[in-house]
Amino acid sequence: MFLTISTTGTPERPATDLGFLLHKHPESAQAFSTSYGTAHVLYPEATAQRCTAALLLEVDPVALVRRGKGKGKTGAPDAALAQYVNDRPYAASSLLAVALSTVFSSALRGVCKARPERAEEPLPLRIEVPALPARGGPDLVRSLFEPFGWTVHIEPVALDAQFPEWGDSRYVRLVLEGELRLAEALRHLYVLLPVLDDAKHYWVSADEVDKLLRAGDGWLAGHPEQKLITSRYLSRRWSLTRQAMERLELVRLAEADDTAVEEIDNAVDERTDTEERPVPLAVRRREAILAALRESGAARVLDLGCGQGQLVQELLKDVRFTEIVGVDVSVRALTIASRRLKLDRMGERQASRVRLFQGSLAYTDKRLKGYDAAVLSEVVEHLDLPRLPALEYAVFGSARPRTVLVTTPNVEYNVRWETLPAGHVRHGDHRFEWTRAEFREWAERVAARHGYQVRYEPVGPDDPEVGPPTQMAVFTLAAPDTTTTPTTPTTTTEKEAKAA
Repeated sequence: MFLTISTTGTPERPATDLGFLLHKHPESAQAFSTSYGTAHVLYPEATAQRCTAALLLEVDPVALVRRGKGKGKTGAPDAALAQYVNDRPYAASSLLAVALSTVFSSALRGVCKARPERAEEPLPLRIEVPALPARGGPDLVRSLFEPFGWTVHIEPVALDAQFPEWGDSRYVRLVLEGELRLAEALRHLYVLLPVLDDAKHYWVSADEVDKLLRAGDGWLAGHPEQKLITSRYLSRRWSLTRQAMERLELVRLAEADDTAVEEIDNAVDERTDTEERPVPLAVRRREAILAALRESGAARVLDLGCGQGQLVQELLKDVRFTEIVGVDVSVRALTIASRRLKLDRMGERQASRVRLFQGSLAYTDKRLKGYDAAVLSEVVEHLDLPRLPALEYAVFGSARPRTVLVTTPNVEYNVRWETLPAGHVRHGDHRFEWTRAEFREWAERVAARHGYQVRYEPVGPDDPEVGPPTQMAVFTLAAPDTTTTPTTPTTTTEKEAKAA
């Protein structure tokens, strides 16, 4: 797949400013890895008078099949060689749109710190797409691009040049010329390339509505082909198309009334809608963990004992967490977590941020090293006390993340649970539950042994008599000059862990 973006300039406003706007230097040929192959950015010409940037996407057909939507209950059956022999390596499609958003993400948003004034100015642009599937023919191509002010040149591609009587194929060579902001031009391509191809090559989920509305901000609500664009972009999924059309209608009404969308969509007053309900403790716990992780500045996070993936799901919503790894000893729990996260349907950018794998915290694991933070949420109480030192060494002595968060029940608060019989722990699998003093004694000992500092935070309502329902310790790795060398494990379990 191939497209070029060209502009012209003068000595005072050189065309090579295109490199600043795209955040790609004209003198460098760069390559970017994607889930479907490799995207290359190069400049066939770069002078003050004329500059051309080319995006070439080399598609790996095998990767396309493995990550495609041709499997499962809703997918098409295998079609032998048809899975591998197709037009995807050559014709512009949703894969090229994904590459555009990945490689030129800042340019799509109109962000250019080096030349901010140029990012806001219309440029004389020429965009060429040598092979573009056009389901609907040249007339549809014109009806999609001409409303923006583009001059559209279309050259149909013959089925076979040696046999003109066979007629034209569904492919065209497209040239767009006009004066537009670069960000606007890229957003037009990002939305309309897959619309013309009329096929998405990845799972279309609810977040595609947000992508469409972001890219279509300022033009989609008033486009004469709005309904067709919305339906095709969302792979004709009726529920998503209706949702997008309703939101676009709100935008249109707001623009007509010269007001904000929020002022139009105000039929429900949340302050009087329903009676306030108590926030579940599990939600408060995740909120406290997320707040502590953000405060620590962590970007790469381990969820040790991730269970069914609730915390991983919340972490994925925050883009500051660039790598999230969930670890659990239970294969069944990891399977449920994978389904919860919809890993098989996740877009490539989101999928690159998350991994799940099986592992035991009773043994050291090289895969856990090098992370900014680790979370042990309601984990330690599920271990037999004799095995706890092995976990301590595996996390604090071997993996040694900069920050470790540990949450565990406060047994003193159990008297406030009306349905919990006296003397019982909260969960049948809990091997123990600590008082606040016992938890602090354990945390102080672990911190001193492995060179961490520790502080404590309540989670949930902090009862003046019995404390909070959940207690959290925030361990922070001490500065190198104050870090103590972890002592040699003394229990048999710890020795096995270190040897592993």
